[in-house]
Amino acid sequence: MKKQIPNFVTLLNLFSGCIAVLFAVNNHFVAAAIFVALGIFFDFFDGLLARKLNVQSAIGIQLDSLADMVTSGLVPGIIMFKLLNLAVGEPDMTYATDDWNSVLGFQGFEFASIALIGFFITLASAYRLAKFNIDEDQQSYFKGLPTPANTLLILSLPLILEFQNNDLINSIILNPWFLIVLTFVSSYLLVSNIKLFALKFKDYSFKNNAIRYIFIILCVVFLVIFQFAAIPLIILFYIGLSLVNQSKIS
Repeated sequence: MKKQIPNFVTLLNLFSGCIAVLFAVNNHFVAAAIFVALGIFFDFFDGLLARKLNVQSAIGIQLDSLADMVTSGLVPGIIMFKLLNLAVGEPDMTYATDDWNSVLGFQGFEFASIALIGFFITLASAYRLAKFNIDEDQQSYFKGLPTPANTLLILSLPLILEFQNNDLINSIILNPWFLIVLTFVSSYLLVSNIKLFALKFKDYSFKNNAIRYIFIILCVVFLVIFQFAAIPLIILFYIGLSLVNQSKIS
């Protein structure tokens, strides 16, 4: 029974992701973000529990990726699809342009065809998770941007729109070209071989974990100052700090 505890926590991640999908499809982005955050919380603790209970298993690894595929793969794809649809003029939305007017529809459901690009994030997430499962090197570091980090990046956009409501930032986020470029950049980062440090502490000494402590401290500072707008900055800082310290990541 003990060996099933981490798997149960993983299933809670999947359940949270399923609920997040429902909210995202119905344009309730804040609620979707809450359940994604809950899913990422469960995703962190299932692995921790498996190590502490010494019950790591092959099925646990596969189950973890399947759960992540929904919470951190499908949900951000839906969010980007919705944002692109919003940016190019979804019916009954505030922001609209006439420059992206190719529309697809089926049985009353219509959407801008360009919005399908948002699901590139879902495809890249699937590839990234499959690659992670067969790569034995990624124990203390990641190759490519982890799917939860990418999901937080994408989910930060509607949260910034909702809670910070800055005209300049809104115009950037709801620019179709910005969203398309971000989709391709995030998809590339997911499947790239760039080494990024993991927040796994073998011990708690500053000498062996300086990069992690610096990152955590600056994350807190960024969040206090910039609120949800800090999340894209944190992801950029995470990548930049990893690139500067490539020789120390192993």
